[in-house]
Amino acid sequence: MQELHYVSADEAVSHVVSGETIVVQGSTSIPNVLLRALTRRASELRDVKIITGFGVDREDAPYARRELIDSFQALNIFVANNMRRAMREGVADTIPCFLGEVPALFREGIVPVDVTFLNVSEPDEDGYCSFGISADIAFSGAECSKKIIAQVNKYMPRTFGDPVIHVSKLTAVCRGDEPLVEVPTPVPNDIERRIGRYIAEQIPDGATLQIGVGGIPNAVIDALHDHRHLGLHTEAITDGVLPLIESGVIDNSQKRLLPGKSVGSLVLGSRHLYDFIDSNRDFVIRDVAWTNDPQNIRQNPRAMAINSAVEVDLTGQVCADSIGETIISGVGGQHDFMYGASLSEGGKCFIALPSMTNKQRSKIVARLAPGAGVVTTRFQTQYVVTEHGIVYLRGKSLAQRAKLLISIADPSHREELERAAVERFGIGFLRLKE
Repeated sequence: MQELHYVSADEAVSHVVSGETIVVQGSTSIPNVLLRALTRRASELRDVKIITGFGVDREDAPYARRELIDSFQALNIFVANNMRRAMREGVADTIPCFLGEVPALFREGIVPVDVTFLNVSEPDEDGYCSFGISADIAFSGAECSKKIIAQVNKYMPRTFGDPVIHVSKLTAVCRGDEPLVEVPTPVPNDIERRIGRYIAEQIPDGATLQIGVGGIPNAVIDALHDHRHLGLHTEAITDGVLPLIESGVIDNSQKRLLPGKSVGSLVLGSRHLYDFIDSNRDFVIRDVAWTNDPQNIRQNPRAMAINSAVEVDLTGQVCADSIGETIISGVGGQHDFMYGASLSEGGKCFIALPSMTNKQRSKIVARLAPGAGVVTTRFQTQYVVTEHGIVYLRGKSLAQRAKLLISIADPSHREELERAAVERFGIGFLRLKE
């Protein structure tokens, strides 16, 4: 095995020069040892672009500060928790893009990449380090970079699939033994459990699941314990799926694409989850261009895409990445999986959301808030679910959609929504009320 020559983090990032673009690995493995060292070089650098995808961190990104804007430009494919302050302050920006298409931006040179920062496992006996829990955009970033700078982290699990790199490909390496961020498993509340049961009733045995992150996805998982022969082909693998895997409910036996394997592009959760997937050949981590390719998703029969929303308007338009003009996340894989599942034999797509916000405002709305973005178009929306029921919009007219969506809005908001529907759809809606 080629012996690694470790340098300090400051020496490792000395390879970055002004004007370059850096792709940063994400999930819960953001290479902060490198980012902090890079930030210490702020006075030496100008116009360094730093591109990040989905991630969860313990602290705000150190380089995304107003006093450093001449040195660093923070660009988000997905606005993670460590970037929301910078976005509010106008210090960071976002690149609207389906997550599955990000690697093509790099590979086609639309977004040129010079450097990739990685957080990797210790090398194996053949000299290969694993990206561990985060292939997503880091794999294609490394593929397209002239320089790859890594922090080797004893806490990073080794995973199978795309995310491995030989030490000979690394421009510089430092030690970065920092525990991975752990994300608590949300405990579903009563509303989320009702939503979860509605969705679970629609999922047949033998289905392949794409499940997001949060209380509603975990509520769906909790309601699936009596199912059989489920599969997993998703973007993010979380702790919630472990009970189904350990009990044999998820056995991946009826998948056509990588049967027998649980597939994802990133992992986020507890140390227990990271230890569970470490060197576990039942899990495969792939480039997000592959996991999120609708033509791959559709190959599995009965693909089930389960996603959330900020609000849904009366025609079925779904906003999931912003509150009005304020970007809070990104498109992520919602479109990729909604489209792929819709093409799958027996596939279904679900948009799940509580009927009201914490401030008792309806999430079923007459019109999306000014500035809100449409993540899933009205042409793609199939099932919409709240704690008040589940409705199917495919093949329905605009007036029919309004009537159905109002039926699952909170009762306290239905009258005002009906008035808005009459104003918008006129006699077409009134006829439905007769």
